[in-house]
Amino acid sequence: MQQLISDLKQAIAQSRPVIYTALVETRGSTPQKAGAVMLVYPDGSQSGTLGGGCVEADVKRQALKLFQTGERQLLTFQLDSDYGWDDGLICGGRMTMLVDPIRAETDTSYYQSLIQQFEQGAGLTEAVVIEAKGDALKDAHPGDRYLFDHEDSLIATMANIDLSRPVSAHFKPVRSRPRPYVVEGISYLTYLQRCKLVIVGAGHVGEKVAELAADVGFDLTIVDDRAEYCNAARFPHAQKLVVGEFMDALPSLEIDSNTLCLIVTRGHNHDEEALYHLVQTDASYVGLIGSKRKIKLIFEDLLRRGVSADLLERVYAPIGFDIGSQTVPEIAISMVAELIAHRNLGGIPAEYRARNPLSELPSQETQ
Repeated sequence: MQQLISDLKQAIAQSRPVIYTALVETRGSTPQKAGAVMLVYPDGSQSGTLGGGCVEADVKRQALKLFQTGERQLLTFQLDSDYGWDDGLICGGRMTMLVDPIRAETDTSYYQSLIQQFEQGAGLTEAVVIEAKGDALKDAHPGDRYLFDHEDSLIATMANIDLSRPVSAHFKPVRSRPRPYVVEGISYLTYLQRCKLVIVGAGHVGEKVAELAADVGFDLTIVDDRAEYCNAARFPHAQKLVVGEFMDALPSLEIDSNTLCLIVTRGHNHDEEALYHLVQTDASYVGLIGSKRKIKLIFEDLLRRGVSADLLERVYAPIGFDIGSQTVPEIAISMVAELIAHRNLGGIPAEYRARNPLSELPSQETQ
């Protein structure tokens, strides 16, 4: 989504015509869920995706027709036999699409606010009227749009009449991390606050984790004591690169409850030093790579250094879902899957979480 927003910003800055299409409601089985966005250019090229296949091509065709009039519309696609995939499978669901052409004469103030909110990364909610229901919304029109920031305040509208009060009647604060939903004919598209991921260790595992984590929307900080590893060439998508001794670099980081931390350094001592600092922060997640034996030894050392058992119980170790990982890419996939689950679900389901080795230490050391 970040790349798409960057492309939208560039198109507007260059006065390049573009058509903004957003999936505002789905029913049944569909290739994408509400909140997906695609930009369509007059030459037929695109940025983003709605799931591919015939339906995406049809959205583009109809969007290009609307571009001629500049009219904003909602389009509905029933995924029947006309939208079968090459292998013969049919989703069988329904997709409702907002299509909004942005031409040279278009007032882009709404989009400027949308872009600004995305760039801040604090989260936002966009309410789109699909079908006006009830007296309070009798004057609303399909396609009317209302933009709310992460504090649930209205910051922009794309409607002839301000009906933000009834629109916000069913509002779920974005800080509660709701998924997109539809109530009383209004689609609420929630784009959640971007989570920060601190990766301590710029080796092969850290590099692959960073690549995958960037693809799924984490803001990356990479920490290592080796400049030849911790650099922009190896981590082109990182927002921040920190080179220095771990004991010096880690205390200087800004880590809050929206931060996840992953420890994948090259050695036992570096892992222990990193965990010593990170487990005492407000990070919502601290994960440690390694065998259970190594983790137990690190926990024993940290208990002797005065780190409480309560803090160590917060540590996810060994990190990664058990998928029988053997190679570096497989290990990275298992780790990023766990990070996604923690971010999207507010924690790791008990059946997927590895047993914390703290429970296997002698009881006198965990008191």
